[in-house]
Amino acid sequence: MTTAILVLNAGSSSVKFAVFPEDRGEEPLLSGAVGRIGGNASVSILPAGGERKSEGVDAPTHAAALAVLATKLASHLPDATITGIGHRVVHGGALYSEPVVVDDGVLASLDTLTPLAPLHLPQGLEGIRTARALFPNARQIGCFDTAFHAEKPWLHNSFALPQSYYDAGLRRYGFHGLSCQSILRGLRDEGYPVADRKFVIAHLGNGCSATAVLGGKGHATTMGFSALDGLIMGTRCGQIDPGVLLYWMGQGKSAEEIETLLYRQSGLLGLSGLSNDMRDLEQSDDPAAARAIEAFVARAVEEICRLAGTMGGLDAVVFCGGIGENAASIRDRIMAGLTFLSSPEMLVRPTREELEIALSVRNLLSRAT
Repeated sequence: MTTAILVLNAGSSSVKFAVFPEDRGEEPLLSGAVGRIGGNASVSILPAGGERKSEGVDAPTHAAALAVLATKLASHLPDATITGIGHRVVHGGALYSEPVVVDDGVLASLDTLTPLAPLHLPQGLEGIRTARALFPNARQIGCFDTAFHAEKPWLHNSFALPQSYYDAGLRRYGFHGLSCQSILRGLRDEGYPVADRKFVIAHLGNGCSATAVLGGKGHATTMGFSALDGLIMGTRCGQIDPGVLLYWMGQGKSAEEIETLLYRQSGLLGLSGLSNDMRDLEQSDDPAAARAIEAFVARAVEEICRLAGTMGGLDAVVFCGGIGENAASIRDRIMAGLTFLSSPEMLVRPTREELEIALSVRNLLSRAT
């Protein structure tokens, strides 16, 4: 009998998973994902030392996708007992700055945060509830994307609003924290002098953010109160003048209409009118695709320069995420815009959010025994 940790990373239309031994090792026994949930869904499975296999599945909801994963897990690892399940939770608000065992009270408090991350948090919480039903004897542990940024200076954590709003929780929380933790862990393992360098982690994918790291800790970041702010993303607008929102409200747009526009119809998709996928845009001859890419690069350069200003310099940019790892031309264009900053070093590293979650779960389980 093998005791194991299951990691679940629920996105807006997918669920990634990985199974790790409970007590040792950084390589998963099994990993994979269910993609295109609610549409033409498919599951991909990668056993340790094996080949990835994919097949179509019926997964109209995230709960159905998790049921598919539970079945696949039982067939591939029949002797495994899941003792802990780690969940990526996008937003912990001001309540949670470290991993926590999720009980009914924690779930209720997280429900109140769903307006802050409507693309991801509802699916994550659905995943936790479904996992509790599928694996009733396993501890459910939430690991928060906002936690990494919790110790950044007040100067980079606040808005220029009355202090009472800050005290009520209106802050620049920041996101992609698990990715940042993973990158820092990997750099330290390589022997990179993390504590002595001023660098920016550019997590570029369908969601995008850049985070300044100073003294080995998160210092400032582009995302703020929600996962909307900062860089241009796949379907999210990034930085926008709040006056635009006031104008729309004056024109009669509802909060729901504005939320849909900002989260699901903007970004690369909105600018190009073609796709939210950088790969599609790079292959397109449409001038709108070229303009969208140009805007994406320009905003990334602007924000990295701003973050360099908060640190008083820039030694390196670490690219990660789907675009950051795989789109060499985008990386090169961003770095070309930064050459005036004494030509910072460019690093490209994979982010291992699932491993980061597994290590946190392993730590909590060991403390509980």
